[in-house]
Amino acid sequence: MYFTDRGIEELAQRRGEEEVTLEWLAERLRDFVDQNPEFETPIERLAVYLARLDDDED
Repeated sequence: MYFTDRGIEELAQRRGEEEVTLEWLAERLRDFVDQNPEFETPIERLAVYLARLDDDED
């Protein structure tokens, strides 16, 4: 497991049974960036990645 996976694993363990909306997730990401502006670029990249997951790779 990569060091960066620890947070992902904790998320899955602690909140894996919960159902959330994408609107809820978007709001949490906004909150995080407001509190941690140095992470704006990686959060933006994650959001774009998630938004475009089902796009055809033409």
